[in-house]
Amino acid sequence: MRRLVAVLVVVPALSVVLVHTLGGPGEVRPGHRPVLFGRTVDGRPFDPAGLWGRPVVVTVWASWCDPCRHELATLAGLSRTLHGVRFVGVNLRDRRAAARSFLAESGATAYPHLWDADGGLASELGARRVPETFLLNARGLVTARTTDAVTRGWIEEHVQP
Repeated sequence: MRRLVAVLVVVPALSVVLVHTLGGPGEVRPGHRPVLFGRTVDGRPFDPAGLWGRPVVVTVWASWCDPCRHELATLAGLSRTLHGVRFVGVNLRDRRAAARSFLAESGATAYPHLWDADGGLASELGARRVPETFLLNARGLVTARTTDAVTRGWIEEHVQP
C-alpha cells in the first residue's frame, strides 16, 4: 500500500517539476536556441549562420492549412518592409511540389522555407500546430511565440531593440 501511495504522489509531482524545468512542447523556453539546419523546399542546403545578428521570425506552415495562406502573405509583405528583421519558414509535413506551389500562390518566396517532412524542425521549435510563429533574438534564442495571426504590431512589440 505504501508503494502505491508513493507512486501516486511522487510520479505526478516529479512530472510537474520536469515539465516546468525543461519546458513542454509549444512553450517558449527562455534561452532555447532551436536548430534550423536542413534543406529548403526547393532542395537547397540551409545554414542559419547568416541569420544571427538580427531578430528572426520563424513561421511553421503547411499547404493544407487554410489560415497559413493569409499568414504567409502577411509575412511576405513584412519581409519586404522590415529590413532589420529576417524571416524563415518551416514547411510541415508536405510534399515539396505542394509546398512550392503554395509559396508561389502566397507570394512568400522572398525568404527561405525549410522543408520539414517528418516534423523534427517544428518539434525542435516547440510548435504544436500550424500556423505558429516564433521570434528569435539576434543570438538565435526564442523570445516569443504566437498561434494568432501575425501582424506588424506583434513583431514590433516583441522585437528586442
